[in-house]
Amino acid sequence: MNRLRSRGKKIVFTNGCFDILHVGHVDYLAKARRMGDVLVVGLNSDSSVKKIKGPGRPVNRERDRATVLSALSAVDYISIFSEPTPEKLIKTVKPDVLVKGGDWDIKDIVGGDFVRACGGKVRNISFVKGYSTTSLIRKMEK
Repeated sequence: MNRLRSRGKKIVFTNGCFDILHVGHVDYLAKARRMGDVLVVGLNSDSSVKKIKGPGRPVNRERDRATVLSALSAVDYISIFSEPTPEKLIKTVKPDVLVKGGDWDIKDIVGGDFVRACGGKVRNISFVKGYSTTSLIRKMEK
């Protein structure tokens, strides 16, 4: 990241499970990428997805989720993390912009205080209505 930063690149960070990639994810990641020059995605490990989403999740293994994400032109780097939150990863990356989905209030975004203290910005992005991994799973179960 230091090499990118020394070249004047603006680093954006976001994180998530990205279990079954859908148009909502693609739209979200494209919007996040437009907030800077480089997009770093913190990807929840399989064990952390299971803790967050419950039994039966993730549907796709972390390696598979990382491979699919890496094929998107908006995504520059992916780092899988197993901690309960991405705070440690955020402190390592030191992004200029920290982004989460619209379901997160700005004040509640993990790592937001750190990013602001370093002079960065914290943003949230609205979701594309009608798209969620949970709703896709329910639809497939029917």
